[in-house]
Amino acid sequence: PHSASNAICWKAISSCIVAFIRCFYTSPKTMRLSTSTRAIMSVLSLFWACDVSGLSSTTAFSRLPSLETFDYTENNRLPWIESGYGTWKWNDEHDINYLEMGDPSKPALLLIHGFGASAYHFRYNIPELARDYHVFAFDKLGFGLSAKPILDYSAELWRDQTVDFIQNVIGKPVTVAGNSIGGFTALYTAATADQDLIKGCILLNAAGGFKDPQADQDAVAVVEEEKKNPIIESILAAIQRAVIAVSFVVTKQPARIQQVLKQVYPVNADNVDDELVESIQFPAQDPNAAEVFYRVIARNGNGANRPYVDDLLEKLNCPLLLCWGEYDPWIRPAAADRIQELYPASQRVSIDGGHCPHDENPAAVNQAISSFLQQVAA
Repeated sequence: PHSASNAICWKAISSCIVAFIRCFYTSPKTMRLSTSTRAIMSVLSLFWACDVSGLSSTTAFSRLPSLETFDYTENNRLPWIESGYGTWKWNDEHDINYLEMGDPSKPALLLIHGFGASAYHFRYNIPELARDYHVFAFDKLGFGLSAKPILDYSAELWRDQTVDFIQNVIGKPVTVAGNSIGGFTALYTAATADQDLIKGCILLNAAGGFKDPQADQDAVAVVEEEKKNPIIESILAAIQRAVIAVSFVVTKQPARIQQVLKQVYPVNADNVDDELVESIQFPAQDPNAAEVFYRVIARNGNGANRPYVDDLLEKLNCPLLLCWGEYDPWIRPAAADRIQELYPASQRVSIDGGHCPHDENPAAVNQAISSFLQQVAA
């Protein structure tokens, strides 16, 4: 196949030739040429125009060198590239793996993965959606092929990463979509970022806690009690670290990854293949991966350090789509029911799938996203 650079160059040259022939053909001097000569020029113009049209309609490549031979109009599945797709230097400090695909003149869509996953988890969504939209995805800091610095990981950190990515890489208003904890990041971004940046928000079985007044009172009481006994605090912290460390060693094993994924792919477990497992297992070999895993779990595991979904929905001022796998064993459909109660203007599409509907039933999710984007762009 053509490389991206060759295709673009050839298209530019062809366009110039078409313009020259047509301009020359319609000039007053040309009108004095013989009918046969003008007929030949007309055929040439048609030939070059068809060639240009053929290139633009049947061949399309990402602007990233790693994907310059991947034609997303012909392929429905993104390739797994161990070395990454493209690199964005966030805050001149952290390397963020990202990808971009689609016509820059089309509406933008940003896909945000969930816990332990990466941009590759949207392998069946990006190529198809890129045929009609300008699609982006990145690996969150600490996940996938992005950097894994030792720092405090929080919902605010990933929200800030998302906002900066929109401003510095995408550079235009975007619809944000996310799965699981990535869905929470999408909602957090859509609710708190400059409204000029966000066109819409899509939640794919998004994580996030809801307000429970009684639970809040109980939590305060427990915290006050623990503050009185720092020895217990230190013991609990040590136990937590040990448990999470053991959990990480077990969790990063390919067989365990496959087992867990199949539990949350209840409808189409066959989509849990070796490449998907590899995309999760390979980043876990990073020297800092275990410590990052501990810090993410310790700070975010119970949701205590994140804003409530209720509060974010109060601030949200854009179209919202709930694209929900109805057989999710982790985040039940009742969560989507609650979001609909709190944000009545939201739309909902039920998907025959589990916690990762975008990868388990990509055809249905792609259709739902595309329909929503058409409404948002209207």
